[in-house]
Amino acid sequence: MKAARFYEPGKIVVEEVETPQLLPDEVLIKVHYCGICGTDVHIFNGDEGSSKVSDKAILGHEFSGEIVKIGSDQNNYKNFKVGDLVCCDVNYSCGHCHYCNNGKPHLCDSMKGIGTAINGAFAEYIAMPQDKTFLIPEHLSLQEAAMTEPVSCCLHGIDLINISLGETVLIVGCGNIGLTMIQLCKYAGASNIIAVEPISHRRDLALQLGADYVFDSNNASVLSNVDLNQTGPITKAIDCAGLISTAEFCIENAGKGATVLLFGLTGPHDVLSVKPFSMFLKELTIKTSFVNPFTFERALNLLSNGIVKTSEIITDIYPLADIQEVFANRLYAKNGKVLIKCVSE
Repeated sequence: MKAARFYEPGKIVVEEVETPQLLPDEVLIKVHYCGICGTDVHIFNGDEGSSKVSDKAILGHEFSGEIVKIGSDQNNYKNFKVGDLVCCDVNYSCGHCHYCNNGKPHLCDSMKGIGTAINGAFAEYIAMPQDKTFLIPEHLSLQEAAMTEPVSCCLHGIDLINISLGETVLIVGCGNIGLTMIQLCKYAGASNIIAVEPISHRRDLALQLGADYVFDSNNASVLSNVDLNQTGPITKAIDCAGLISTAEFCIENAGKGATVLLFGLTGPHDVLSVKPFSMFLKELTIKTSFVNPFTFERALNLLSNGIVKTSEIITDIYPLADIQEVFANRLYAKNGKVLIKCVSE
């Protein structure tokens, strides 16, 4: 099969590799679409991902596809059959460390991820365990279903900050993550969503998907036109861009007693410059969010019921053969979400 292997920073090579051999409890999936994630970009640029990357790894973990073979285990408890369309949760935990035993498997001491420690889905085929594999509802497209993993990560972040009905939320960065967060915040009951984004067409989409106010982050007085007497103070602030400047912006503009979620993935050596005294005066809560524990099935439900819309977010699809160009020329940052089409014609 063809697969895109990461050799070194700045170099991904599409080449022939062996098709995965199935373990008894696995299914073999023909990958149709795999999204480019910020983690993939960090790895390509030479930074760390969410877990250690294996030598010549096949990257990619946001995928959907079709079952073409089922392992020899007769206990096919999910009743999968050849031809089923599926998407997959992609993190493996050991099941017996302190964190696994206390309901936090995503913090497992030995956690491994598809597309980092284990070969991923920028490939024609991938083998996945049954318990990590989920049927795609008939009315949900394979392109939309490939967004289940990033939506599930966003959902975990939303779970952590406990949005209440009527709150005012600040979202900084309206790429695919920010646009997903806007929809989740609206559904969770936020009455005022303030979105900050430098790219005009993303600001337009933010309004379309539920933001109440949008501002250009290139404007020095970004939030000067927000009447906080009308909206109420910003009680939740979410950094979706993963930049030092955007994280600091969220902390600076969060209201008293607010919770700030640093969701976007920064570089591993980035350092924030904040004034603890100002945080003290506002009694801020600072939270971070890591991967997607117990949220994958819920995310799939949100997508299948049209509560979270991703067709508007997906803007470009490139063939697997072009993946080096997509990464090297930063085509993933041009418009919206970029999917790699892995299936052969």
